Amino acid sequence: MAMLGPRVWFSVRQGLSRGLSRNVGGWASGEGRKVDIAGIYPAVTTPFTATAEVDYGKLEENLHKLGNIPFRGFLVQGSNGEFPYLTSSERLEVVSRARQAMPKDKLLLAGSGCESTQATVEMTVSMAQVGADAALVVTPSYFRGQMSSAALIHHYTKVADLSPIPVVLYSVPANTGLDLPVDTAVILSQHPNIVGIKDSGGDVTRIGLMVHKTKRQDFQVLAGSAGFLLASYAVGAVGGVCALANVLGAQVCQLERLCLTGQWEDARKLQLRLIEPNTAVTRRFGISGLKKTMDWFGYYGGPCRAPLQELSPAEEEALHLAFTSNGWL
Repeated sequence: MAMLGPRVWFSVRQGLSRGLSRNVGGWASGEGRKVDIAGIYPAVTTPFTATAEVDYGKLEENLHKLGNIPFRGFLVQGSNGEFPYLTSSERLEVVSRARQAMPKDKLLLAGSGCESTQATVEMTVSMAQVGADAALVVTPSYFRGQMSSAALIHHYTKVADLSPIPVVLYSVPANTGLDLPVDTAVILSQHPNIVGIKDSGGDVTRIGLMVHKTKRQDFQVLAGSAGFLLASYAVGAVGGVCALANVLGAQVCQLERLCLTGQWEDARKLQLRLIEPNTAVTRRFGISGLKKTMDWFGYYGGPCRAPLQELSPAEEEALHLAFTSNGWL
């Protein structure tokens, strides 16, 4: 993307001077509280046609179907949205179309992370302009050896300073090779426009420590996957952004409800049945596995963009077994 044009900078400055009084709260909701992001969000996939074009019609169909489930909102352009494989204009169009297709009362989290701070600021401002309620910003990782705590604090502070919408930190070491250090997250939690973190690492002690060390801040922790959702709730997380919620959304929301109402025995039974399917659509078979499962559950999954590959017949069989053996198919 080009340098921020005068029009965009003007809108950034205007937003800052207005106190960012979006309905979602942002950093100047009058009572000084940050936006509440608690709840379950599916990590929405980006549908492609057979010729690898973004299929916006299928995106809208999927969102209409998912709109009937009691989610807090949707994450678009996260890892499961294949955002590194989309052009800047495609990323923005996906956010714009998602906003139009979603129920008005649902929060739209949009993945706006880029490698450079400048590009991330531009993308975040642009996503806000097309309807995102909050920005999920992944750790820059191409130069991971230089991504010291100081570099990450500088990056996120600059993005949060200039973002017209609240910022959610995003740590996904399986994809980036980089864990956002807990102490760095704690420092960033003090920023008035940084409202929480999506932690996909699966280390529950780390999630608990983040909850503990940010308890004086208005800062919320979301589990990044459904496999450790119960454990995350048990240590004080307030929700989850889950790939599995694309196909077992009602069940993931049911797990949330059981945890929040203290029905831990039933919650444990449900959580145990979600672990294998969750692993299958994330670490084991990735987005190809998730999209194949979506086809089985009446959504549009379709192909991934190259170089991601379709599953082999043996992989497809193993994926199917992860769901049938737990009573989901």
